[in-house]
Amino acid sequence: MDIRSTATAFATLGHPGRLAVFRLLMRFAPRGVRPTEIAAALEVKPNTLSHHLSDLTAAGLAQVERRGRSLLYAANLEATEALIGYLALDVGRARPDLLAAFPAPACALSAGPGRVWNVLFLCTGNSARSLMAEALLRDLGGGRFAAFSAGTRPGSQPNPFALEVLARNGHSPAGLHAKDIAEFQRPGAPVMDFVFTVCDSAAAEECPPWPGQPITAHWGLADPVKATGTGAEKALVFAQTYGALHRRIAAFVALPVASLDRMSLQRRVDDLGADPKED
Repeated sequence: MDIRSTATAFATLGHPGRLAVFRLLMRFAPRGVRPTEIAAALEVKPNTLSHHLSDLTAAGLAQVERRGRSLLYAANLEATEALIGYLALDVGRARPDLLAAFPAPACALSAGPGRVWNVLFLCTGNSARSLMAEALLRDLGGGRFAAFSAGTRPGSQPNPFALEVLARNGHSPAGLHAKDIAEFQRPGAPVMDFVFTVCDSAAAEECPPWPGQPITAHWGLADPVKATGTGAEKALVFAQTYGALHRRIAAFVALPVASLDRMSLQRRVDDLGADPKED
């Protein structure tokens, strides 16, 4: 990235509103987000958001794709990589005293015998999708993974339809309960190797960086709790959500986690978040 385009990018990100939009796009990366979802998450007016997205796109930091009647905006990861590289390597000359705050993460770089990988599934209420994911990984992981789940605004108890679909598929509900994300951000909490958001609201939440720099990805699924209709119709929606999570988690546990470098691992878990059977 040359100095002119770099200056344009920094100038674009110099506005708090545009920076907030870009940070949200990065949380959903590499997937795109609809402007209505961005506006709701950041509580900005549509016309203001339109200007921010236009500026980010013109600076090469965002890209837009039309899908049907919708426009999806996504962070341009190549431009972002170039911008970070310019700041760290060109301006900073890769000085170790500047980069000391970013040590090489242990995840996927060292895997001793019997290594167990900690995985956290995040949702808003921690009553359905994230709990189902926790139960699935616990049973499909073959002892190689420790499964956890939490919510940014957890409810009081698991959704009964979620517990029903888990029981019907042979999963024990033992230990499944709503937990606040703060439990996993305290000193002494398990250090996560992977953090997956399974609902759009959780991905848009303002969360501090995770200790240990875990691999993160967005595996967003529609909220089955919002399903309407008869009990049987609601149960069907929960079963479909369970099926989507089962496909992703079964594919995840099949990954050769210990032998993949971080970049390859990131790409693989990103790909799992775009299951064509649901899109």
